[in-house]
Amino acid sequence: MDKRIVKGAVWALFVMAAAYLFFSILKLGKPGGTLFLAGRKEAPEYVLSYADNQPEDYPTVLGARKFAELVYQRTDGRIKINVFAGGEMGSENEVVEQLQYGGIDFARASVMMLAEINPKFNVLQLPYLYRDESHMWKVLDGEIGEEFKKEFGGSGLVALSWYDAGARHFYNSSGPIERVEDLKKMRIRVAKSDMMAAMVEALGARAVPMAYSEVYAALETSSIDGAENNWPSYETMKHYEVAKYITLDAHSRIPEMQLASQATWEKLSETDREIMAACAEESARYERQLWEAREQSVRDRLTKAGCVVTELSPSEQVRFRAAVMKVYQMYCSEYIDVVNRIAQVR
Repeated sequence: MDKRIVKGAVWALFVMAAAYLFFSILKLGKPGGTLFLAGRKEAPEYVLSYADNQPEDYPTVLGARKFAELVYQRTDGRIKINVFAGGEMGSENEVVEQLQYGGIDFARASVMMLAEINPKFNVLQLPYLYRDESHMWKVLDGEIGEEFKKEFGGSGLVALSWYDAGARHFYNSSGPIERVEDLKKMRIRVAKSDMMAAMVEALGARAVPMAYSEVYAALETSSIDGAENNWPSYETMKHYEVAKYITLDAHSRIPEMQLASQATWEKLSETDREIMAACAEESARYERQLWEAREQSVRDRLTKAGCVVTELSPSEQVRFRAAVMKVYQMYCSEYIDVVNRIAQVR
């Protein structure tokens, strides 16, 4: 066959393909256009941000990604939420401040920090408040939890759902804590929370406020004797390497919340708000399952690694709780009715 004929045929095919692509692009801009360009949908109507200060594999971050995935699916790609983990958008305090002013759209925050905005949230972090995990979820998933979610009026925040952060326990480098007396004079690191410090002091120890990032070195050099936190954090920060004794007293079960910026929330239609609220609840159930599995796997690993686990006897649990009762009066005297309602939940 003549080479000129072959070249002509190839050129004709090229021109036809270029014309088809050109008119396909034009169609994308027309009402009802449904073609895809390079396998991508049209740009989302909203691209929103979500901040979490925990690492990528942490249950709260995985819960956030589930939330983003569900929202994208149920809005047919109209709303895309980008999740920024590992403190990329700032510390928890900084993130909540940005959330209040609309600089960030969604975030996960601890009740410990939210109590700085509304003191009533101190109730939910009182020591030994809940009988067990089941009791806590009956409270938070019920009428009392709904009342707390409505406590953000005028703060620039909208509460979406409750996330799990496990139970916090004492761990130290000296020896097992089996009785209240074993805590006497121990130097225990606490977060920068007056209530947490008061609890530790009420139990006879010395509270040492300290940045989370400094705890490992302080334990290693014996600047402190111990600290308190949940199982996953105990492992993630490798505190078990320098403080192998952990006592499962569950002194605090401090839940966390998924939050939206009110500025963002008000931009959304009622339908989109309903979708997001439902997605937030579904992601919360997913996060709780992840947390439970993570907690058990960490406990199994660290026990095999040589950590010494102590569980308080029922009589000692009563003594620990009795020792901190003055903290209830110090921080929640005006909310004792709420505390009593929580105690009555069965």
